[in-house]
Amino acid sequence: MNDFNKSQPYNNLLLLPPRADLETKEILTKTIKASRALAQLNGAIRNLPNPSLFLDTLHLQEAKPN
Repeated sequence: MNDFNKSQPYNNLLLLPPRADLETKEILTKTIKASRALAQLNGAIRNLPNPSLFLDTLHLQEAKPN
């Protein structure tokens, strides 16, 4: 590997991050659906007498080993 020259950058590298089409119809549709579901959950939690009790149980379920 005698061709290495530390003072010359390697300009054929791809730019980071790679281009990705994040605004496809499928992704936007799923984003809207998820947003609506979260809004419904938020509304349901606000109607509970003790919303923190519900949220605490979610944390416990996430902490359970599989």
